[in-house]
Parts: sequence; C-alpha cells; structure tokens
Amino acid sequence: MRHQNKGNHLGRTSTHRKAMLANMSSSLILHKRINTTLAKAKELRTFVEPVITISKEDSTHSRRTAFAILSDKEAVKELFRVVAPKVATRNGGYTRILKTGNRPGDNSSMCFIELVDFNELLLGGGEKKAAEEKAKPTTRRSRKKKASGEGDAVENKKKAAEANA
Repeated sequence: MRHQNKGNHLGRTSTHRKAMLANMSSSLILHKRINTTLAKAKELRTFVEPVITISKEDSTHSRRTAFAILSDKEAVKELFRVVAPKVATRNGGYTRILKTGNRPGDNSSMCFIELVDFNELLLGGGEKKAAEEKAKPTTRRSRKKKASGEGDAVENKKKAAEANA
C-alpha cells in the first residue's frame, strides 16, 4: 500500500529525480516556458513554486537556500532579479500548465509549463505593446507647454488645411 507516499516518482531514483527537477526548474526560470510531459510538469510545479516563494524575500539566507535547491548560479540570479519582483504580489500559483496533445513516438501527453506573469500573449497582446514602445521617440530636452487655447487653435488649423488639400 502507498500510505503517505505522495508525488509521482517518475520511475527514477530519488537522487536522479531531484537532479532532473532542479535542472527543469533552472530551465523554467531562465526561459520562462518549457515543453515537457504532463507528469513531469505536475511534479515540477510542486518543486519550483516553493523556490519562487523563497525568492520573494531577497536576503542572503534565501539566496543560499534557493541555490541549494537549484544548484545553478545563473538561475538564482534570474530568479531574484527578474522573477521575484514580478510575482511579489502573488500569493501562489506562479506556474501554468497548458496541454499540447500527445507525443507522436510514445503517445505521452505533452504540455507547456510556464511562469504566469511572463506570458505577454495572454496578458494582453505583447506584440502590440512592443510595436508601440518602438514607435515612441525619446527626447532629452523639455518642451514648452502650450496654453490650452493656443494648442487647440493650431491643431484645428492643421486639420482644416489637411481636409482642404
């Protein structure tokens, strides 16, 4: 009987499973989205979410704890610099699993696992935002503010001239 044996062991020894989940967590943190099997994604979620919770407090102790779990210095830097500030207001649920169908070779169910706050397409059209940001010119000098009446009159004259042309 499997009394109090929670979690999927994924057909691996405990050291192999821990190393695999640490590598997958590092990849998820660095790339924000990875493609894997559904069973691994569900197990990865229980592994990586406590690490993200630890990263919400930026202290030496929490950095060392995260490094002990992940064993990847670059992933820890990314976690504390980029991921933690974005999820600071969240109480949990930092990852999302999107099913993508079955793998052709062995018919294993595949999915994407991603960090919730980093999917621009679901957050509201990342392509439109990127296009708008590129179009904005940057100026280093301040402009004189026009009086409310003067600016409206000038704009009305320009619109009338364009309409006549």
